[in-house]
Amino acid sequence: MKTQFKNKRISSILGVLPEKEVYFEEEVGNYSFPEKQTLRLKKVMGYVKHRLTKETTTVFDLAKFGVQHMLDNSWFKKEDIGAIITVTLCPDYYVPHISTMIHGEFGFSQEVVCMDIAQGCCGFVLGLFQSFMMLEHLGEKKVLLINGDILSHKVSKRDRNDFPLIGDGAAISIIENTEKENDIFYEMRTDGAGGKALIIPAGGFRMPSTEKTAVMEETDDGNFRSLDNMHMDGSGVFNFVQSEVPSLIESLIDTAGYTKDDVDYYLFHQPNKFMLQKLGQKLGIDLNKLPMNLVELMGNPSGSSIPLVTVLNLKEEMKEKEFKCVLSGFGSGLAWGGIVMNVGEMDNCDYIISNL
Repeated sequence: MKTQFKNKRISSILGVLPEKEVYFEEEVGNYSFPEKQTLRLKKVMGYVKHRLTKETTTVFDLAKFGVQHMLDNSWFKKEDIGAIITVTLCPDYYVPHISTMIHGEFGFSQEVVCMDIAQGCCGFVLGLFQSFMMLEHLGEKKVLLINGDILSHKVSKRDRNDFPLIGDGAAISIIENTEKENDIFYEMRTDGAGGKALIIPAGGFRMPSTEKTAVMEETDDGNFRSLDNMHMDGSGVFNFVQSEVPSLIESLIDTAGYTKDDVDYYLFHQPNKFMLQKLGQKLGIDLNKLPMNLVELMGNPSGSSIPLVTVLNLKEEMKEKEFKCVLSGFGSGLAWGGIVMNVGEMDNCDYIISNL
């Protein structure tokens, strides 16, 4: 699907990170592989440390912490908000939804529309799409967009393929209409046939979690995981990203009437440094325009990776100037999408550390 929006902006982004940091070397003993072999992954994949929430922390907790900070520091007023959208793979409950829990916690108006969307790697791109559509009907009201995941709770700590790259975190963005003329170009694609390349087999209605699904078993690749754990087919996802994502990015840039050199920043989902390097090389872009350090700083936080890599690398620049940016997410679904838009001249752009 391709479409276009006009006169919308991201006016603020707040990243919310858990305070606990665990370094890659501290977890090497968890895996059933020689330590020397495991440590080779550090440089190649960009593993240094990741941020992990407490076992009792939920996405609602991170979102509540962030929204409270924003209200306390006058980032927005409750009466400014016309919709709350949450994008997550980690709901607190099946029902109620996180957006409605935030609504009730802070006493937003009953006219505020609340919506939760289940999406991972494309979570920010899809959240922006829904926000832009909502803004067509909200007038001067704004959208509070919440992206967050705590997938470390669903990945086996004995799985060297998946656990080192996972990070927990959230991002809260304010999206609004603007009188400043701008064009936003959007494109999204899906390949559901490949969806099981990222999967948590148990825990839903098809296979409820039981004592049996929680049993750790050694897999063909030498890792240990249960049916309750998330697993990613690393080589399958890598091949998918390299084969499918470049054409979408090139299509977007061409539709916008830009060249690759015209783009100031490529703000991509952050699976790992190796995958991003290869993607950037295949696109033939200046790798200095492609921040790829999120996994080494905090891990891959799923759908909040694009706003988090932005605030971690460009928080001052994004308040001072406006940049031509390509935002792109790719992964679970399988889904991949992108947006070409001007990003910057924000009212606020920062991150905070929580005790959660």
